[in-house]
Amino acid sequence: MSEVHNRISDIVNSSDVVLFMKGTPLFPQCGFSSRAVAILDHLGVAYGSVDVLQDAEVRQGIKSFSDWPTIPQLYVKGEFVGGSDIMMEMFEAGELQQLLNDANVARA
Repeated sequence: MSEVHNRISDIVNSSDVVLFMKGTPLFPQCGFSSRAVAILDHLGVAYGSVDVLQDAEVRQGIKSFSDWPTIPQLYVKGEFVGGSDIMMEMFEAGELQQLLNDANVARA
């Protein structure tokens, strides 16, 4: 499992904002991933994405990497933020915008 964790770590640290999701931002494959993409797009941040449906090792490995059982998963500056429900709660409270601003992430 450490090899896949190393791959995931490299991905997480390759961009300011990374979303592990089912599908792609242009074609999300589940409602939770679609909601996560909509939030990030609304906030206008640049982000990378990983389609976990294309790599079974990453799909399972990301769950143990973050100790979080569901996908999508959002990372900002290498730190795990949460899934779509947490993203929605943070977005509605203005906390996600603040986190992204404080992290000085690139805009789309």
